[in-house]
Amino acid sequence: MNLIALPAFTDNYIWMLHDGHRAIVVDPGDAQPVQAALESRGLELAGILVTHHHPDHVGGVDALRSSLHGEVFGPVREDIPTPFRALHHGDTVQVAGLAFDVIDVPGHTAGHIAFVHRPPQGQAPILFCGDTLFSAGCGRLFEGTAAQMHASLSSLAALPPDTQVCCAHEYTESNLRFAAAVEPDNAAIADHIQVCRSLRADGRSTLPSTIGRELEINPFLRCAIPAVQAAARQRGAADDSGPAVLGALREWKNTYR
Repeated sequence: MNLIALPAFTDNYIWMLHDGHRAIVVDPGDAQPVQAALESRGLELAGILVTHHHPDHVGGVDALRSSLHGEVFGPVREDIPTPFRALHHGDTVQVAGLAFDVIDVPGHTAGHIAFVHRPPQGQAPILFCGDTLFSAGCGRLFEGTAAQMHASLSSLAALPPDTQVCCAHEYTESNLRFAAAVEPDNAAIADHIQVCRSLRADGRSTLPSTIGRELEINPFLRCAIPAVQAAARQRGAADDSGPAVLGALREWKNTYR
């Protein structure tokens, strides 16, 4: 399968998996980039996966139904354009011959889910995480709590280190600047800043990342690291528990410039 990030809006990515004949898209907030990719590659749209209800993730769903030879799949606890197959944590769905495991990851929204494709042995798993996990960051807590987000990120952090992390936004450079403020002595962050600057200068995406890389550079996955805990306490964390640290970091990030 080929993995492609289709740019949309200002900084969104609509992810596409295709085998040269059939395609699956994830979070199509805008139909136009998807339709253009289908036409230019001669692909049939076999399925649509949706992680959460925000308009920049579902806005193109209805416009794509006329091209869809399959189903729309989305979270059971969210308002997704109907009809769609409602998914629960622990479900596995088959689309275009590929299996996707469903994980509940509330925090950004109340019913947010993620999809994990586990290919044959020797190939890296692929995670479609919507706005829960970003490279070097995480989503804002619009509908959930810090405890929920900490639990959600912990479940994603437990995936194999080579798992490809397909986030829905190109936020990596700004997230890395914040990560460097949290951990100024983290050499992995400094190194990745240079890598991402080079990629963006060439007009390329910084994604997908990997779980292994995120464990090194993402402060929201590093809430048990003493330096991160110390930075969070300086920003009001009541203690060193994961939810307290994450909550303080997220509040700091909300106003960080």
